[in-house]
Amino acid sequence: MITAEENIELTRVGRGTLMGNFFRQFWLPVCLSSELKADGDPVRLMIVGEKLVAFRDTEGRVGVFDHRCPHRCASLFFGRNELGGIRCAYHGWKFDVTGKCLDQPNLEDKSKYPAGTPAIAYRVKEQGGMVFAYMGEHQENPPELPHLEAIMAEGDDRNIVLTHRDCNYLQALEGDIDTSHLGFLHVGGVDSEKLDLNDPEVFTVKEKAPKINVSEMAYGTMYSAQRDAYEGTEHQRYAHYIFPIWVSYPSGDLDTNITANAWVPIDDHSTMIFNIDLRRASGGGKKKLMYKDGTPVGGLARPLEYLPNTTDWKGRWRPTKDLTNDYAIDREWQRNGDSYTGIVGVPLQDQMIQESMGPIVDREMEHLAASDRMVILTRRVMLDAARKYAATGELPPVAHRPELAKDARGGDIIVPYGTEWLEGYEEKMAEIKGYRPNLSAAE
Repeated sequence: MITAEENIELTRVGRGTLMGNFFRQFWLPVCLSSELKADGDPVRLMIVGEKLVAFRDTEGRVGVFDHRCPHRCASLFFGRNELGGIRCAYHGWKFDVTGKCLDQPNLEDKSKYPAGTPAIAYRVKEQGGMVFAYMGEHQENPPELPHLEAIMAEGDDRNIVLTHRDCNYLQALEGDIDTSHLGFLHVGGVDSEKLDLNDPEVFTVKEKAPKINVSEMAYGTMYSAQRDAYEGTEHQRYAHYIFPIWVSYPSGDLDTNITANAWVPIDDHSTMIFNIDLRRASGGGKKKLMYKDGTPVGGLARPLEYLPNTTDWKGRWRPTKDLTNDYAIDREWQRNGDSYTGIVGVPLQDQMIQESMGPIVDREMEHLAASDRMVILTRRVMLDAARKYAATGELPPVAHRPELAKDARGGDIIVPYGTEWLEGYEEKMAEIKGYRPNLSAAE
């Protein structure tokens, strides 16, 4: 259990809060590269409670600013993105993507008011089709981008899906590391008698109470869900939490499953999910699990539908189905047993659960159990790391050595009965990558 005070520490993300200050020391994805056009319209963003404006200049460079012009605090969202910079509509002050002031046309004598008054601009990088911003204190010498496979892999064949959720980032992230809910929320309506036993994921359908193994790692935390499989074998299902807001989640065989979710806080009550999947984009992966009526469990045949994006601070990537229409729940579909939830698709099922908890879960009301070991450990690791940073300025090892997370891959494997869970993972990853990863416990 955590206390009310600890819950506040973990869930508040604004500047000056424990977790908000911690998150700002890492690169955070803020939008898709494709959302910004050269000399196109500025885009409103809200990240960890800060109102920002993003734009791409004439040469294709990206700027991410505090939206207020440093002159009179008018919003640069209404500015003109032109000829290598953004010009405030109020008095014409112009700034390049670094925040440097290029022009102050309303000043007769610029010597009396020093030219170069900068906008508050954050460091920006683009990688894997996404724009990342660093909002921390080391703007002149920021850390490297996270070295997750889903981000750093070569090529443009990623499938990246953004989705807004009306809840705090932590309860959303915790859905990714709570493995036992899969057997109920997502595959509870699957007919176990009609499974393809060549697909290792079927064991998550047949055995709904796995043994949960967890470990603290140099990059965060790791779990496996352990189940009996074929005679003399076990099924292991792995996932990783990676500082500060990443999960490499299981969604198929470990060989091909290159995935990551970023649970980016918009503010205390809203989250933007960056779902990155190389396996589905390349056409690989497992056979689809089906409900009794033939509907794919993953909902891939009926993907999320979105409302038109607006220019509001929270107007991007909002699903059409939400709490206002009960996520289009089909009670008859749920009642007749074809579907456990009556809701189509894994993303919408997760959204329903996470938003139903309210904007921020009152964690004093929880009654955690052995199935929640990964959630319990991850909360402690996050809280300890943020408190250590607040007290000493020291960040987890992965902040300065992002390569520590490059072999953190989620997925399923079958191993001989009695194989130690971490040993099984390292052996399989050595087979996949040609070298044995060093995934020992936290340094």
